[in-house]
Amino acid sequence: MDAQRIVVGFDGSGESRAAVDWAVTEAERTGSGLHIVYAYQLAWPGGEYAGPAGEMAAEAQERGDALIAEIVEHLRRRGTGVSIDGTAVHAAPSPTLIELGAAGARLIVVGNRGGGGLTHLLLGSVSQQVATHARVPVVVVRGRAATGGPVVAGVDGSPSSDAALGVAFEAARLRGTGVLAVRAYLPPMVTSLPYAMIEATEQQLLETAVAGWREKYPAVELETRLVNGRTAQALLDASGAAQLVAVGSRGHGGFAGLLLGSVGQHLMHHAACPVLIVHAPAAP
Repeated sequence: MDAQRIVVGFDGSGESRAAVDWAVTEAERTGSGLHIVYAYQLAWPGGEYAGPAGEMAAEAQERGDALIAEIVEHLRRRGTGVSIDGTAVHAAPSPTLIELGAAGARLIVVGNRGGGGLTHLLLGSVSQQVATHARVPVVVVRGRAATGGPVVAGVDGSPSSDAALGVAFEAARLRGTGVLAVRAYLPPMVTSLPYAMIEATEQQLLETAVAGWREKYPAVELETRLVNGRTAQALLDASGAAQLVAVGSRGHGGFAGLLLGSVGQHLMHHAACPVLIVHAPAAP
């Protein structure tokens, strides 16, 4: 049964092939179909190629069709049991993936950097834009392809953090592993409160945040970790032994106008495992 499809961006690069491999495994876990998308734009130095007509456009479409046919055939030969299809389209990659996600996908998967980026960039513009603007969860595949270790979730009490916790528990259930819920804090520089009281308050906030999900997923082992330090570094450290790290798109402490917080951006650049970005549910 196709429990909503997974959309994965593909451009023939090694990073995008790693994203496809990760997406196939996730589709097998969830009973989802897989839709592989090669979106391309024609350009020369100084501007966009004007229109889909002409020899250049035909050659680009032929290359895209061949890439999609090759990867789909390769996956079908593996005998995954997953319903797989693909398409090559002349369109901007980021909006295409975002629109396909909004049209009934449960997840969008992208590589951390595609074939069109500069080699010194740690994160490609497509990955950044999709993670920022998609309304469904986005996985940026990077680091090692680990099958062991917990699913790590960042906890700060924000709506998107709570949504990420829910997705993390479900991901852990499907993988037969546990959840490591991490909350980091920095004590006020000037305060009359004893440190022990500040720590106890932060621990209580962490326990409160996970209580509902612990009750909903009693079979999933839960570990909580309180860290005196910065959130991005705490999650980066935890990613070293994890198979997935999940964070909300924007937590407490950021500017209200930002769609993607600094913690998510830092992890997408540096985490040792794939990163799952979850947006808070839209207000009714």
